[in-house]
Amino acid sequence: MIELNELTDAAQKAFPASALSPSRDESWGLVAEMGWLMVRLPEDDGGLGLTREASTAIHFEMGRILATTPLIPAQLGLQAVLASEMLAARAGWLERIAGGDYVPLHLLPTKLEAAADGAISGTVGGVFDADMAAAAVVRLPSGYALVPIDAPGVSFVERPIWDPSRRMFDLVLDGYAPDPALMLCDAARAGPLHDALAPEAHLALAADCLGAANAALELTIEYLGMRRQFDRPLAMFQALKHRAADMKTRIAAAEALLWGRARDKDATLVQCGAAKTLAAEAFAFVTEEAIQLHGGIGLTQEHPIHRFMKRAMLNLQLCGSSVLWNERVGREALAKLD
Repeated sequence: MIELNELTDAAQKAFPASALSPSRDESWGLVAEMGWLMVRLPEDDGGLGLTREASTAIHFEMGRILATTPLIPAQLGLQAVLASEMLAARAGWLERIAGGDYVPLHLLPTKLEAAADGAISGTVGGVFDADMAAAAVVRLPSGYALVPIDAPGVSFVERPIWDPSRRMFDLVLDGYAPDPALMLCDAARAGPLHDALAPEAHLALAADCLGAANAALELTIEYLGMRRQFDRPLAMFQALKHRAADMKTRIAAAEALLWGRARDKDATLVQCGAAKTLAAEAFAFVTEEAIQLHGGIGLTQEHPIHRFMKRAMLNLQLCGSSVLWNERVGREALAKLD
């Protein structure tokens, strides 16, 4: 059994913290070579059979470097295929995905309509790096299905975003005729499949947030120790020490919740959504503080700290905004008091 510290050490050696946002294509090849695409795949299906804690550790390390490789949607897509009882060539698709074919799950809502003949038209939002995908896992009106990117009636349009470490696309369906052999589940089972995948998405994003938040804090502390004012390092000023401590405290609290949820097999969707929300809000807080503590250089394009803030702003919105999840967590807590 692979230990978590072995995964962490391997990730840090393959993707050193000094190299932010390495080449997407090179990173993808390395990720596939290291077997990370099959981390959650059971051994009976040819995978490593590791736990959610292991995949969370990997996403944490990839967050540290603002990774450009779309590992989160790839692992979610694989889990959707793994859960399917309808897919005709399930074993073949699992082998392809584990071997490096990119089959992402979309992370934003769909706006689709079905014609009388079953043809689907509309937009699938939040397909990361669709330009390198072989197919995408999409929730159609008839259920979840694999949609080949090169199928007739399928095209993609890049959606410009602020985060330079990611590329997001809209998948556009125009009279696409779903292939029955590529259906993962029917409409009745689409809800349960979504509810099974959603906690995984939330925890992966929470790990990405906290890995990046730690890296941003380390950059800030390094700068405070180097920059001098009145012949003293900025790190010696008590007010700045307190702000750095506040940043670390927010991260530590979010990490405690994240790892608790990652180890809890029975954690609910709302509980995982709360973990992602706390992590994303902590990440946003840390990046805003980090930019201020860097002073003038923190506002320049040349310094990398702004890239962390841009990632934080996007992570806040993926899989539901903080407003949505704070409300759901609050309503659940109030219901327990009745």
